[in-house]
Amino acid sequence: MSGDNKQPSSIQQPSGHSVSPGAPPEAPRPSAWRRFLNAGILPRLAVILVMVPCLYFITLRGGLFFLVLADLIILLGLREFYVLMKAKGYEPFEALGYFCAMAISWYAWREGVGVPLILTGSLLLIMVRELFRKDMSKSLAHIAVTIFGIMYIGWMGSHLVMMRQLPAALGVEDYIGARLVFFAALVTWSTDTGAYLFGVAFGRHKLMPRISPNKTVEGAVGGLLAAGFCGWICAKGLTPFLTPLAATVVGLVAGVMAQLGDLVESMIKRDVGIKDSAELIPGHGGVLDRFDSLLFTVPVLYYYFRFFIV
Repeated sequence: MSGDNKQPSSIQQPSGHSVSPGAPPEAPRPSAWRRFLNAGILPRLAVILVMVPCLYFITLRGGLFFLVLADLIILLGLREFYVLMKAKGYEPFEALGYFCAMAISWYAWREGVGVPLILTGSLLLIMVRELFRKDMSKSLAHIAVTIFGIMYIGWMGSHLVMMRQLPAALGVEDYIGARLVFFAALVTWSTDTGAYLFGVAFGRHKLMPRISPNKTVEGAVGGLLAAGFCGWICAKGLTPFLTPLAATVVGLVAGVMAQLGDLVESMIKRDVGIKDSAELIPGHGGVLDRFDSLLFTVPVLYYYFRFFIV
C-alpha cells in the first residue's frame, strides 16, 4: 500500500532529538576552553599582564604622573567618541572639546577649583562657535554631541583625578587616594571579567539583545558576584576602613554601575553602527571600550567615599 512506502517525517536520534531527513546533524557545543579561545581570551590576558602593573605604579606615584595618565585616557576616549559621532554624520568641535575636557581634569587636580567656571565657559564658547558655521541644518546636534562628549568623557573621567586627590584635599594621608582608585578599578574590572567568563561559559539568556546581542543574564549575574566578592576581599587588606559587609555592598553597587556603563557605550555604538570604538587595545577594542565601565563606577564611588568614608 501507499502507506507502507511513506517516508517518516522525522528520525529519532540517540540523544532524544528529532531531525528531518537530510538535515545536517546539530554541531556539538564547543568546550568551555574552546569558547574562551574563540572569544579572544589570550589577547585580553596579555594586555592585562602589561597594563595592570603600569597602572599600579603610576597610581601609587600619584601627582602629575597620575594626572597625565588620566588625561591620556580622557583624550583618547574623547577622540574615539568624536570619531563615532562623525560616523553618524555629526560635526563636533573636536579642538574645543579636547581643550575643555583637559581643562576640567586639570582644575579637578587642583581640588576642584574652577570646574564650574570651565563648564560654563565651555557651554558658552561652543554655542557661540556654532554661529559661524555656514550649514545650520544640524546646529543643535553639533552643539549637543560636543558638550555631551565633554561631560561623558571629560567630566566623568576627571573623577579619577578627583578620587586620587581626595585625601590631599581633605588633609588625609595621600596613600589612601591610591587605595581608593585601586578599589574602584578592581571592583569594576572584576565585574567585566566575571561577566565575560560567566557569559562565555554559561550564557544562554540574552540580557538586552537590542543593545548588545552578546551580553547574557548569566554573565550579568557573574559580574555582580565577582564585584561583590572582590569588594569583600579588598576589605581584608586594601581598604581596611571599609567593613566586609560595606565593601561587599559597595562592590555590588559598582557592579551594577559598571554594567550600565558598558551598556550605555554599546547603545551609542549600535546607534552609530560600529562594533568597537577603535582597535587600539588587542582583545579590548579602544580606550572607550576598556574604560566605559569606570566612567560610571568612579563618580558614584567618589561621592560615596567623599561624603561617607574619607
